[in-house]
Amino acid sequence: MPSSLDHDTLKPSISSASNELCPWAELDENGTGLSVDDFLTTVVVRSANALRRNITTQYASEFGLSISEWRLLSVLGEAREMTFPDLVVAAVVDKAQVSRTLRLMQERGLVHMHKEGRNPRWQVILCSLTPEGAALFQKAMPMARRTQARMIRQLSVADRVAAYRALTVLLQLCEGQAGLDEQAQADSA
Repeated sequence: MPSSLDHDTLKPSISSASNELCPWAELDENGTGLSVDDFLTTVVVRSANALRRNITTQYASEFGLSISEWRLLSVLGEAREMTFPDLVVAAVVDKAQVSRTLRLMQERGLVHMHKEGRNPRWQVILCSLTPEGAALFQKAMPMARRTQARMIRQLSVADRVAAYRALTVLLQLCEGQAGLDEQAQADSA
């Protein structure tokens, strides 16, 4: 894709590229001419998978962690302690995958899980890092930040701001739509 030069950062910038190169620029409400490869979901998933392969795998494997283990380690490292359901939501990982990964991490001595509450029907599972898990998080986080920053800094400042803004807005739209869908289901019940 041709790009212009962002003179403030001397990095190529795609933000000022012609609208003709973007299949979304003149998109009508029916998505006429939009190929599956240009679907928003396809572009985001492909990008996320490529970033995971090229960035996250780098530092996770350096510390002997799978991607799932790194995700849980990093979420718990910042939160200190979370209930299992909150961890599933915060980690943005499937419930079964979180359960399997937590068991593996517990076997390795990286996480501690305990039940809280007297009534077995209402017990809450609390998850936290062990001292070993916290030490690993503290050791891995600087490399994770550097690796993430290295990729982000390949974008011009304008593209960083545009990408962050666009992804944030998309997330808000999806979360807002989910709320609207849930309300509509509740209203129809």
